[in-house]
Amino acid sequence: MGTKKDQEKSPAKGGRGQSGRNEDQPASLAKLAERTEDTAEPGVSTRLRNYFFTGLIVVGPVSITLYIVWWFVNLIDNWVKPLLPAIYNPDTYFQISIPGIGLVFAIFGLMIIGALTANLFGRTLLSYGEMLLGRMPVVRNVYRALKQIFETILSQSSGSFQQVGLIEYPRKGLYAVVFVSKATEGEIAAKTQNDDLVSVFLPTTPNPTSGYLLFVPKKDVIVLDMSVEDAAKMVISAGLVEPDVQTKLHKLAEERRPKRRNGRTHKKEQENVPKAEAS
Repeated sequence: MGTKKDQEKSPAKGGRGQSGRNEDQPASLAKLAERTEDTAEPGVSTRLRNYFFTGLIVVGPVSITLYIVWWFVNLIDNWVKPLLPAIYNPDTYFQISIPGIGLVFAIFGLMIIGALTANLFGRTLLSYGEMLLGRMPVVRNVYRALKQIFETILSQSSGSFQQVGLIEYPRKGLYAVVFVSKATEGEIAAKTQNDDLVSVFLPTTPNPTSGYLLFVPKKDVIVLDMSVEDAAKMVISAGLVEPDVQTKLHKLAEERRPKRRNGRTHKKEQENVPKAEAS
């Protein structure tokens, strides 16, 4: 009896198992169909979203650049145009305001001041003006600091920030991008008794104009091959924009390929010469 019951129950169990598997198959097929639909082609909303972001990437930088240029031109015009005589101001002859006139006069004015300062008369006036500013308690400190900054940036622009490097900051194992300015000199090098120090500027993200001035041993600075512009882009974008190293590598590879081919063809010609002589 036990065996007959077992035989009667076993088909029922088997039938239930097969029916369960058959019920699971449509669900798995439905999931597979959903996955294929998701990966096959994007929908209309996805395409519209991609088009929107593509247009934003194209128009955004151009619009911001034009706005900054327009703001700078209007700022200079508002400063310079009130100082111009009415005879030389084009706004008196036209009914509309011509942008950029103040900027043009400002550039010519700076050129004239630079030309006057280059001769003896201009240098004499400049020395008297600096002497007058040097007697003012607060103004002289501000003037000397600004003068030193402008002379360092403009007069020595060819020698400043020519290299980009990495240093371990704020602790070992973490690296930060720095701009290498020059070798440390003066009192700092003398007091530290280390002639191998370099002055580096550690910028902050996303504003690279602020940061920290550090004096680091030269051996602790890992010099990179990227340019200052590429490093600034990477700092401003918080690492999202990286220098295109692959294109540079491809260019170097393409430059070296003809040499290698010529070398291989030359070797093949040398190998074929003895064979021809032997024959």
